[in-house]
Amino acid sequence: MQEDQNTNIFCGNYRNATGPIRVRMTNDYLFKALLQKNERVLRGLICSLLHLKPDELRSTEIQNPFILGDSVGEKDIILDIKVVINDNAILDLEMQVVNEHNWVPRSLYYVCSNYKNLKSGEDYNEAMPSVHIGFLDFTLFEEHPALYSTYRMLEIKEHYEYTDKLQIGVLDLTKIDLATEEDKAYNIHEWAELFKAQTWEDIKMLAAKNQEIDDAATTIYQLTEDERVRQQCEAREDYLRRQKGMQNLLDQQKQLLDKKDDIIAEQKQEIEALQKVIAKLKRNILGT
Repeated sequence: MQEDQNTNIFCGNYRNATGPIRVRMTNDYLFKALLQKNERVLRGLICSLLHLKPDELRSTEIQNPFILGDSVGEKDIILDIKVVINDNAILDLEMQVVNEHNWVPRSLYYVCSNYKNLKSGEDYNEAMPSVHIGFLDFTLFEEHPALYSTYRMLEIKEHYEYTDKLQIGVLDLTKIDLATEEDKAYNIHEWAELFKAQTWEDIKMLAAKNQEIDDAATTIYQLTEDERVRQQCEAREDYLRRQKGMQNLLDQQKQLLDKKDDIIAEQKQEIEALQKVIAKLKRNILGT
């Protein structure tokens, strides 16, 4: 197998691969590595999510790259990818598989932090728009299921837009079956299927009809064949597995506490009802 001397990434052919994928694309280390390694894939994904034509995306510049194969510590635990697009907007992309029940404030914190991009002496009007898009392996709002949702600031009565400079997107990887015609027109459902793919056969079917996904498949194969990168992906997988286990335990404990609270509330109502019955009996006995 040939090796690229500049990146130390093996250059193989995914078309010969079969069976389960070593590392799935919900792994945030592999997610960031793919988008950093292959600009064409990054551009294709951005155009789909932001509904842009290819010629409308003139430039992309990653602001927080990492060295492929290097380990990540606690300070790097959030493996987002921050991109300046067309020199006039900041886009943050983040994969999240564990529901820590804090995504709304977390995404809001990121989109607002990136909006604070003025240089000394610049006017507020010169602040670049900030967009945060989360790739979630869980449903954020159970009462409003959708594959892809976009949120902006609106006036609450007449629903007109306050500004388009802050935007949050959510791609729910568990709701691919809810893809709208608009989602399909921009191939968003195909990207979601790539991120959820479990076998090389799944990926080959997607790659056969989408050139950017074909490029992504090649890069995924190369990355996961590199031992250093694969070890970091596996380390992240182990961390995410433990994190998910702890979160599940916390959720179970919360459910038990909620159940206990419900039981206590029911018992309190029963006691109050019994007290009323006793009080009535006393009145009848005393003739009052």
